[in-house]
Order: sequence, then structure tokens, then C-alpha cells
Amino acid sequence: MTISPAVDNDQVFAIAQDVFSAMVDGEAGPLQPWAGGEIVFEDQVTAWVDLHGLWPGRATLVTETATAHALARALLGMGDDEEITREDLVDAFGEVANVVGGNLKSLLPTPGALSLPQVAAHVPADDAAMLVQETRLAWRGSAIVFSVWFLPSAQA
Repeated sequence: MTISPAVDNDQVFAIAQDVFSAMVDGEAGPLQPWAGGEIVFEDQVTAWVDLHGLWPGRATLVTETATAHALARALLGMGDDEEITREDLVDAFGEVANVVGGNLKSLLPTPGALSLPQVAAHVPADDAAMLVQETRLAWRGSAIVFSVWFLPSAQA
């Protein structure tokens, strides 16, 4: 059974803004819609959670590694000069993807479960994956892209 989620840019932005305001910045404002042109990541890092249930999908968060490190520092209350370990990055960046993905899951018409968050340079390839929604945002001026994918190959 294929179910199309009703997810749009405004909803993703509202969810991301709430998450960043509550968990990262302590206030609204640093996360804004992307006003630049095309986004090309030179040294990207990606975090994602998979959505399991009648609507199998994936919520992803992609940005430059330096931005992910800054995001981890902000989330963990670290200073700008403190080193981010791989564990810090996975914990913090993965948690942001997890919370955003959980909120996106709540927009689906059927209940489901989330996988544990994963963090890597790229998400695993799935040739059947179909992009449902891509929301381009800027956090403190740096590009962050939230995407929702439908994974028909994961359907039961």
C-alpha cells in the first residue's frame, strides 16, 4: 500500500525551526529559508532516520562537515574552539535528524516506527528511492538540506 505523505516546505521549516530553537539555539532566528542559489557540498555529512510502517521512507539532513561540527558544538554547549570527536558528531547531528524525523513521522496518516539515527558521508544507495520533499535552509548562514524520501523497496 502506497501512501503519499502531505509534507511541504513550510511544515519542514516549522519543524526544523522548532527543533533548532529548542535544542540548538535557544531562540528562533538562526535557522532561515535558504536564499542562495544551488547548494553544492564539498565535504558533506549526512544524518538520517528510516521510517518503517505502511509508508516506508527516510528523513535526511545534509550539510558541510564544518557546519555539522558547529551544530554539534551548539547542541552540546561547547566552545567554538573545542574539538568535535566522531562520537560527538554522531550523537549530536544524529539526534537532530532523529527529532526532525520523528516530527515528520507525525505528519504521516499511519503510525510507524523510526530507526536509530545514522551518520555518514552519504546515505546508503537505494535506486528505487523517490524524493518526496527537499527543504533548503540556512543555519547561521550555512546551507542545510532536509529531505524526505519514499523507499518502495522497503515496503512490506
